[in-house]
Amino acid sequence: HQTSQKSTEAITFTPAPLKVRARPLRVLDFDIENRPLTYLGSDFTTAEVTAIAWAWADQPQDVTVYLLGETELSEILHMFRTAYEHADLITGHYIIGHDLPMVNGALVELGMPVLPDKMVSDTKIHFVRSKGISLSQESLGAMLRLDHQKVVMNQSKWRAANRLTPAGLAEVRQRVVGDVQQHLQLRGELVARGYLCPPKLWKSGSGKPDLAYTP
Repeated sequence: HQTSQKSTEAITFTPAPLKVRARPLRVLDFDIENRPLTYLGSDFTTAEVTAIAWAWADQPQDVTVYLLGETELSEILHMFRTAYEHADLITGHYIIGHDLPMVNGALVELGMPVLPDKMVSDTKIHFVRSKGISLSQESLGAMLRLDHQKVVMNQSKWRAANRLTPAGLAEVRQRVVGDVQQHLQLRGELVARGYLCPPKLWKSGSGKPDLAYTP
């Protein structure tokens, strides 16, 4: 009986270097203004979007703004949604509780596609746990001594703005642009000081047929 012995040869494999091109996150900072529209019951009123402003975090001086009275609401919403879709992260102050649902409601009313789910950094909702201080954007800006100040409007100016008069539109333009400019600086300060929790996924709630109806 003859036994044959096979020799084994080691095979080496050197993979080609993998090149990964990383890019910074595209962060979109935005704010809206709205006016009372109809009575829903008692003194509770529904609202309508009257202005939207936004800027990319890496281009803080380039603020885009659209105003109802100068542009049709459907066009305003379309332009904002386009910018929103190109963002990796959306940021603003109390946008989870107000701005994002308001925009979604306006899109629904006009029969337009709603906002897709997106990572969101909300400087009020995602602020660290705290007590004894105001978390309004104006108060936080004052506490942190930001360069950009909140644009204050009295009742007379708001009435003119809500009536879409030329003078009122000029006021609300300054207000909504100023909010975005201040918030860009605010979020930067909060992140630098460790006062802001990580971003979280905001779900628009569309396409959920398994949800039970609650009257």
